[in-house]
Amino acid sequence: LKPVLAQVAAAAVMEAKRARVITESPTQPMASAVEKRLTELGIVIPRSSAPAANYVPWTRSGNMLFISGQLPKGEDNQLLKGKLGANYSIEEGRAAARLCAVSLVSQMREACGGNLDKVTKVLKIEGFVNCTEDFGDMPQVVNGCSDFLIEVFGSDIGAHSRFAVGCSSLPFGVA
Repeated sequence: LKPVLAQVAAAAVMEAKRARVITESPTQPMASAVEKRLTELGIVIPRSSAPAANYVPWTRSGNMLFISGQLPKGEDNQLLKGKLGANYSIEEGRAAARLCAVSLVSQMREACGGNLDKVTKVLKIEGFVNCTEDFGDMPQVVNGCSDFLIEVFGSDIGAHSRFAVGCSSLPFGVA
C-alpha cells in the first residue's frame, strides 16, 4: 500500500483541505466497489471542475496526492453563497459541506485514474466555515463533509482526523 495525500479544499460553509488518502497499486483492475456503492446510494459524482485561479486541481508527489480547494456547487452548477449565523442555517451549511465532499471525491477519482478503490484511507480534512463572529457550530457544519466520505468509502477508509474553524469570508462568498 502506498500513501497518497489529498489536500482537499471546499468552500461555501466549508473548505476542506489536506485530506490525506492512501492508495493501492495503479495496476489494480478498474472494477470499483466504491462506484457500486455510489450507484446503490443513488449518488452521482460529477466530472471535476476546472480550477478557479492559477493552481492545479490536484498534484501528486510520489504516492502522496494533494487536492486543491473545492467549492460547493449545486446541481445547476451555481455556487452556494451565504454566511452561517447570518443568512445560512446549520442544515444548509451541512448540505454545502457535503457538496464540497462530492467535489473532493470527483478529484480523487480523477487522480486515481477513475478507480476509487485505490483510495485506502482518508487521513485528514481541514474545514473552514464562512460564519459570523458569534457562530460556534462549525463542527456540525463540517460533519456534512465527514459523513459523506464515510458514507462513500465506509468507516475504515473514510473516517479521518479533521478540524473545523470559522472564518470571516471564503472565495466568491461561498457559505
